[in-house]
Amino acid sequence: MGIVNVTPDSFSDGGRWLAVDAAIDHALRLVDDGADVLDIGGESTRPGAAPVDMDEECRRILPVVERLAGRTSVPISIDTTKGEVARRALGAGARIVNDISGLAADPEMPRVCARADCGVIAMHMQGTPQTMQLNPSYGDVVREVRDYLCGRLEVLTAAGISAERIVLDPGVGFGKTALHNLQLLRNLRSLHELGRPILIGHSRKRFLEKVLGRPLEERLAGTIGVAIAVAQQGAELIRVHDVRAVIDGLAAWRAIQGPDDGHPDEA
Repeated sequence: MGIVNVTPDSFSDGGRWLAVDAAIDHALRLVDDGADVLDIGGESTRPGAAPVDMDEECRRILPVVERLAGRTSVPISIDTTKGEVARRALGAGARIVNDISGLAADPEMPRVCARADCGVIAMHMQGTPQTMQLNPSYGDVVREVRDYLCGRLEVLTAAGISAERIVLDPGVGFGKTALHNLQLLRNLRSLHELGRPILIGHSRKRFLEKVLGRPLEERLAGTIGVAIAVAQQGAELIRVHDVRAVIDGLAAWRAIQGPDDGHPDEA
């Protein structure tokens, strides 16, 4: 999943793709690089980010979604917590709703997604983007995140969203310390027990600074390393900024894994 932030204030690339033409060009480059899904967002969810009203969020993302839908067959995901934004984006050509609140922030969101019969990504977050990193605390982060996602899966299917259309996301960096993130990333098997595909969104995030001691602009290698680690555990969808580099890293890892038949392909 390639990230397209149509925002002035995202933590990694805020402002770079705010103009419609720039966002579209960037998204098409991600497709050329191998992205299987494009995730378009018009509201930053970095720690402490200011909320964006519905009209402004729509103004940012709808022209991008509409024009991209006419230029690529790659599915478009809309990253929003607002039911009306999702409804308009789906009408413009998006096929997936990616909601950091697990479709809990807006009571209209489950109904919008059920009516549209779209794909859904439901994420775990402790708190809100404004509060989530103030003092994240868990007794057992893996169990608590798993239980939350299990509960959301039950709520969403009861609302009429087919389970086959739901992907679950443990929310790396959303109300978690670096240790919490690492514990989740080590234990994806527990989340897979819920029977749904798992998305991991770790790209360039701050916990990599704790792990590697690297600033934002030097976290690509760490991003690739985590992508390989979660792919080894069966993560079905990996949300990243640097699509080509991550795909190359995964391809090299898979080549080394190779067909286990004693006859590796010759270069």
